[in-house]
Amino acid sequence: MNKVFLIGRLTRDPELRYTGSNTAVATFSLAVNRNFANQNGEREADFINIVVWRKQAENVKNFLTQGSQVAIDGRIQTRSYDDQNGQKRYVTEVVADNVEFLGSKNSSSNSNNMNSSAKNAEPTPYDFGDAPEPKGTDIDSNPFADFGSSIEISDDELPF
Repeated sequence: MNKVFLIGRLTRDPELRYTGSNTAVATFSLAVNRNFANQNGEREADFINIVVWRKQAENVKNFLTQGSQVAIDGRIQTRSYDDQNGQKRYVTEVVADNVEFLGSKNSSSNSNNMNSSAKNAEPTPYDFGDAPEPKGTDIDSNPFADFGSSIEISDDELPF
């Protein structure tokens, strides 16, 4: 079984490209904190390359920036290519099946949902800058406000 789950922050803005057949592909790097401190008492992070395809790639490019926090579920992939000098190079990356947008570095709404042990955890030693809040995440607005008239649904209409 090849399954990966990661939560981390983007170390750079996503890069979006299109294949020859016009399929969107986005790449970015994710900083994922380790669960332990090193011998000096410092927490370290791993920097993992992520690849996202199709519509999700376009969404990643449009709504995420450096410092945005995401949850990834996908698989590890290793590929190889020959560089300019004819040397074989290997690349290991995570191909994301799902990308969940968790918020920006300065998002206070996400800190309200964390449990107390996560709130007291050491902050990451990496500075991601002041990333803006992802666009289109206003939970107070009604996305169906201009969709038409309301409908009534009751349990009496169900056949079971």
